[in-house]
Amino acid sequence: MARSEAGLEPRLAWVDVAKGLCILLVVLMHATLGVEKAVGSETGLHAFIEWARPFRMPDFFLISGLFLAARIDRPWRSYLDTKVVHFAYFYVLWLTIQFAMKAPGMVQENGAAATLADYLTSFVVPFGTLWFIYLLAVYFVVAKLLRPLPKWLVIAGAAALHVFTPHTGIFIVDEFASRFVFFYAGYALAPQVFAFADRVRAVHALAIAAGLAAWAVFNAIAVNSGVAHIAGPDLAFSFIGIAAVIAFSVAITHRYAGQVLAYCGRNSIAVYLAFPLFMGPVRIVLLKLAGTDAATAIAVASALAGVVGALAMQWAFKGTRASFLFTRPAMFRLQPRRDAGPAAGASPATA
Repeated sequence: MARSEAGLEPRLAWVDVAKGLCILLVVLMHATLGVEKAVGSETGLHAFIEWARPFRMPDFFLISGLFLAARIDRPWRSYLDTKVVHFAYFYVLWLTIQFAMKAPGMVQENGAAATLADYLTSFVVPFGTLWFIYLLAVYFVVAKLLRPLPKWLVIAGAAALHVFTPHTGIFIVDEFASRFVFFYAGYALAPQVFAFADRVRAVHALAIAAGLAAWAVFNAIAVNSGVAHIAGPDLAFSFIGIAAVIAFSVAITHRYAGQVLAYCGRNSIAVYLAFPLFMGPVRIVLLKLAGTDAATAIAVASALAGVVGALAMQWAFKGTRASFLFTRPAMFRLQPRRDAGPAAGASPATA
């Protein structure tokens, strides 16, 4: 499994497609909610954002754990370098960048001391959209610590944590309890996930399309009725949605849309880290120019700006002194980077 993502064998190319789909759904969610907050009402995309909620982040976490088996038995130094220091580097770097952009307004509103306190608090309470990579680092450590335990026992415990999430109000505690089952399932059930993808590959495209259409309606009914959000049953809807994303990704891997999504998936670190830099300003400008009547179109446009802007920024900085924004420098590594690169599909944020 230890191969670069560019060299990912064709039968596993769907992983990049699924990652790309997930990151686009995440950006669209943030763009839509940002516009809705600004205009004070729902946009035409609100129903779609809610429809994707049962599987959007669960699928992202499951994919992040898919290739963990290739690394979990490595010595702690090597493991921490790729699974903790890696994420810590990008978190601290982009926390500082994003915070610096908001700091002037925060200082004006709350004062310099309170702004500094908020920045320092962000090392304990994840800041903004960066919570995902913060939580991934925690998950990787916990998964390795739990390595001696039977996988079925950990999955059962993680499922119980999800169902009985304590809701303490402490972000990292509540989110850990709610999401860990999906990350660990990616690791523990990886053989079954890949076998499922192989079986889907043998199914006729029309049959896959019909199955996905039926699922889309089923998921919509569950979301609208509220059943998909009830602790316990929501696990079933999440995993069914994950299966649907896998089937969709397998089906379009070799189509143009699949290639576009795969590119986004391979470069999801750039999209995830940098999309707020472009999404927010575009939203502000378009709202001033077009007003609230075009809220739905503005949400789509700001989402596209976030994705395209982030990818363009990564491309422009590649090989320059600014490449450290998306590639961790050697000075921030515990050991030299392997020539083979990171394990394919290891996470949405690869080295």
